[in-house]
Amino acid sequence: MTPVPVLDTDGLAAGTTALAASIAETPIKQHLIHETVVAELAARRAGTHSTKNRAEVRGGGSKPWRQKGTGRARAGSSRSPIWTGGGIVFGPTPRSYGGKVNRKVRQQAFRAALRAQVERGTAAIMDATGWDAPSTKRAAEYLRQAPDGLAARPLLIVVEDLDAVEARAFRNIAGVYVLAGSELETADVVAARAILVERSVWERLTGEPAEVEAVTPAPTKKPAPKKQAPPKPKPARKASRKKAAPAEEAPAAEAEETVADQPADEPEAAVVEETPAEVVEEAPAEEAPAEEPAADEEPAADEPEAPAEEPAAEAEEAPKKPARKTSRKKAAPAEEPAAEAEEDAS
Repeated sequence: MTPVPVLDTDGLAAGTTALAASIAETPIKQHLIHETVVAELAARRAGTHSTKNRAEVRGGGSKPWRQKGTGRARAGSSRSPIWTGGGIVFGPTPRSYGGKVNRKVRQQAFRAALRAQVERGTAAIMDATGWDAPSTKRAAEYLRQAPDGLAARPLLIVVEDLDAVEARAFRNIAGVYVLAGSELETADVVAARAILVERSVWERLTGEPAEVEAVTPAPTKKPAPKKQAPPKPKPARKASRKKAAPAEEAPAAEAEETVADQPADEPEAAVVEETPAEVVEEAPAEEAPAEEPAADEEPAADEPEAPAEEPAAEAEEAPKKPARKTSRKKAAPAEEPAAEAEEDAS
């Protein structure tokens, strides 16, 4: 059997009491709790909705026009349901939504819901506080010192009188709801994640006096929470990054322009021009044996030009090595030595 903690003036669990046998022996049946909760929520509806039929709507006593001869559809009243401003057919009328649930079923469902709260460790009894005036600050400290099971929200506090000091102190805390013991129902116990009941109300609900047993060792108060300093605002870094980006791009752009304007590319172009000349000088040495068979067979007019084209092709490929526009433009005069080589070969 799970004991129920009893809170003292400061909210500490100074004692415990045994759960009444009438509640501890009640089996928890979900279908009974569901039936009772549905009936209680339905009974809370006001049921004051109402509409008027054609007999209750004002007007429409005379016939709008004669029966025949007008060419229009016959009509007997301007308050017909098919007319604008007419009566409502089968509209809602004031009624009660409450359903009948057997008394023993309601009692068993309430006790089962209360037992579930106690077994879950989210129920406690509030002993007399002795407060002289309502204080929300004191009530909040009372709940902070209470067992951890009462930290869940929403928290339902059941008191004897809604005008009492305790009721007025707790009702201003977020997530805490105060209810009179005479109005407590199964739906309220089920909806709350934790419940704190005044001792007099608990004894009336269980039907037995609460015998409190002191807890040893005596509980101590929880230390006050440390106040944390508000966090310092972070510096705005995005703006500085955006402004720094153009500053980095400007030197890079200026460096590219200076490289393009510098005459340092001219020695490279000169080297490129020398490479075709060397190729042309070596070409006749390699092609000299090819001229010996000219006595037996006369080569075609196009054949002597073929070996001369190879150095020209090499000369054209040579300027492609440096990947710069300036070298390509200045490499164009390199084709003239190739033309001279062709004349020598012919």
